[in-house]
Amino acid sequence: MEASQILSLLLHFDQNLGPAIAQYGILVYGILFAIVFCEIGLLPLFFLPGDPLLFLCGAFCASGALKLWILLPVLLVAAVAGSLLNYAIGKAIGARVFTGGYRWINRDALRRTHDFYQRHGGLTLLLSPFVAVVRTFAPFVAGVSAMSATRFALAASAGATVWVVSLLAGGYLFGNVPLVRDHMSAIVLLGLALGLGSLVVASAWRAVKGRQSARG
Repeated sequence: MEASQILSLLLHFDQNLGPAIAQYGILVYGILFAIVFCEIGLLPLFFLPGDPLLFLCGAFCASGALKLWILLPVLLVAAVAGSLLNYAIGKAIGARVFTGGYRWINRDALRRTHDFYQRHGGLTLLLSPFVAVVRTFAPFVAGVSAMSATRFALAASAGATVWVVSLLAGGYLFGNVPLVRDHMSAIVLLGLALGLGSLVVASAWRAVKGRQSARG
């Protein structure tokens, strides 16, 4: 598959996944692995379609075009491996932040973030896969915050399992319903909007709290 074909699949996957399955057969499993792995594992690729892609894959499993017993472990490994890579990158950068003496780093804020992940990191990583964009940044922040590797691996694996299983099951059960199938593009845009919206709201809230603290 050429780069242009992969790009077309990513931008219009709701229309092109079926033809890709018919044309490339088992190679599609590798492509789906790469998409999920890169979305979760590499910060610049946060825009890749996670939720709607998994949902659509579940629908193709229901129709028999994809094999659920193959796809489920492939996507689970992709999600966990991507999280581990992103965590490792964050941890490597985090180590330099702690030892580099950078004046532009707020060490108090960094320590508070570290303490937060030590107390609530497991729950954060369990829920973050369901929020577009956040599922890409959460493993990175966990690494920067020096969350323990064992605790991270357990939490990330649990979150990935719930995410992959629930979305594949949802697509398997409802993906071929005409109303859902005909509005897949709108579902994609809604998922991205919710993810970006949550980041904007969180940033605005932090800005308001910062101004209130400065006035106090």
